[in-house]
Amino acid sequence: MDKIDQLFNKGLKAFNEKNFYDAHEYWEEIWTEYRLSDAKFVQGLIQLSVGFYHLTNHNLNGSRGLFRKCQSKFENYNGIQRGLSVDEIQSLAKHAFENVMDIESYKDFNWDIYHPLEGNN
Repeated sequence: MDKIDQLFNKGLKAFNEKNFYDAHEYWEEIWTEYRLSDAKFVQGLIQLSVGFYHLTNHNLNGSRGLFRKCQSKFENYNGIQRGLSVDEIQSLAKHAFENVMDIESYKDFNWDIYHPLEGNN
């Protein structure tokens, strides 16, 4: 397994353990340090994880912005990307965005929307 895959998998593990800041750090390292054919996809995952991080950091407006932005990053991908279901990620991003737009406080976020991302690796 190469360095990119190692970092990606560390990010996935962190995301799945709700360590959203760490997930963003691992994914951002591969996004900034390497030329990726799926850079937009990885950028979308970074934004998705930061959206959830903002909720844990009591920043509702920040999460609104990141959940909105990340959705377009997944549009040019389908099926399985990096072992993950693109449809599942798009659904998670869409539902998280809809929920943050319907609430007035980060405390009201429906965490039942969140789920770990299941990899096929």
